[in-house]
Order: sequence, then C-alpha cells, then structure tokens
Amino acid sequence: GYRVSLQANFFGRIHTYITFPEYNPRKHIKLDPPLNIQSNATASKCQIWWSVWNVPWYLAEILQYELQYKENSMSWEVARNRTLPSSLPQVEIEATELHSGIAYAARVRCKVSENENSYHSQWSEWSQTTVFQRADVPKVSEKILNTKTMPYLFIPLSFGTLLYLFWNCKLSSRYCFFLTLGQKASPALTFPHQLLSFSHSIVCTMGILR
Repeated sequence: GYRVSLQANFFGRIHTYITFPEYNPRKHIKLDPPLNIQSNATASKCQIWWSVWNVPWYLAEILQYELQYKENSMSWEVARNRTLPSSLPQVEIEATELHSGIAYAARVRCKVSENENSYHSQWSEWSQTTVFQRADVPKVSEKILNTKTMPYLFIPLSFGTLLYLFWNCKLSSRYCFFLTLGQKASPALTFPHQLLSFSHSIVCTMGILR
C-alpha cells in the first residue's frame, strides 16, 4: 500500500496532513469510457457492440458493463438501464422492447465487476451514443404468398378447376348428343380442347402464385 499526504505552506511554515494512511491503487480505479460503440438493428433484435481502450488484459476479463437506451427524442432521465451479466463488449435487445418506426439512442459505461475482491472501481463516464431503429416487420400478405404456402393454394385451385371442367364436359356431351355430326364436334373431340385449356389455366395459376 501507499501513504498519501498533503503538504501546505502557511506563512513560511510547512504543514503536512495525512490524507490516506493506507492507500491501495487497486481499490480506487476509474476506467476510460468505452469507445467505438456501434449497432445493427433488424426486425427481430438489435445488436450493440463496443471496445475498451487502455485497459490491461487482466482487468478486461473482469469488467462489468451497464447499458442505457431510450427513444432518441427523449431525455436520458427516462432511459432504461440494464447491467450486463457478461464481460463481453456486446449486447442484444429484443425487438419486443422496441417500437417500429422509432429511433433509439444507446450508450454504455464500465467498471470492475463487483464480484471481484482484488480490485474495486467506480463507473466510468458514459460512452458516445449510437442511434438505431428497428426494421419493419414483413407484411402478412408477403408471408402468405411465398414458396412454402404455394402448394396449399395450388391444390384447392386445381381441384376447383377440375370440377369446373368435369361439369363443362358433361354439359358439352349432352349438347353434342342432340346435334348432327356435321354441325358440332363430338365429345371425344371436345374434351382434348378442354384439357388443353385446363393445362393453360394451371400454368397461369402457377405464374400468379410466384
């Protein structure tokens, strides 16, 4: 340990005052604030990361971080605080904690973990801020019309088209029965034409679903 004293000169006489009889620098640490804070927001979460400077490796492994974030238009007095359980310089915020279309600002500070007995420090100053905004959630219509749901839409449409062709073919057969052979084609000649129309309908339906 160290002994810290203060000397003062009053009217030519030097007075010595002992401020700390036993001073241990390990118990009085204040670190520099984190640097290079950055963020990346998606529709499901926001990732925030940063770095520390001028911190020995043996302290970097036992650091504790506190995150503070708020709506960018609000003051820091109403910000949310979160003490991070890990010494890793990164954190994730779930999208459920963020409002869509609102810009947020975040900052962090650090100190030696309170669970560490060999060192003790106070919180550093806050870092610079990073601004982020949650990405918009895809619309429901876009989720429905994708490749996974196409078969579920294609099957009922195909079944309905087959019923329509079957009913049409049945009516055409009855109609051609009462006509002369030279006036109208027979049902055997009519059905291939309807089958071709059905294949064209299927191709058009697939094109629309894509």
